Amino acid sequence: MRKKLLSCALALSAIALSTSLVAAPRTERVAFAKGASSKVIKGTVKGYDYVDYVIGARGGQLLTVNLTTDRGSNYFNIMAKGNEAAYFIGSAEGNSFRGPVPATGDQVIRVYLMRNDARRGVVANYTLKISIVD
Repeated sequence: MRKKLLSCALALSAIALSTSLVAAPRTERVAFAKGASSKVIKGTVKGYDYVDYVIGARGGQLLTVNLTTDRGSNYFNIMAKGNEAAYFIGSAEGNSFRGPVPATGDQVIRVYLMRNDARRGVVANYTLKISIVD
């Protein structure tokens, strides 16, 4: 009986550990104040978690995104909603993007940590500035 209880406890511990390693994404819709064309967002990301900021835009509008962070492994990617293929990859291109929106619809700005810090559960504090102009 004791071995059975110990086996059960070990199995439950393994399940709890494995679920703690799964990313817990957040999604936030970005809306500008009336008459504004930009917004500044302060946030944090921890471990394998990430935050998706969703913003509506028309194709051809100029999108500018800048990330300031206290962790060198904190980046963002940009992709069209529903498409996991990013048209901007921060870890390869840096923490600033300025370019035209490729197509009308929601754009997703995903803020995340690279694996080296994510696996250690590091917390990054960041400021994200997003602007869209015609």
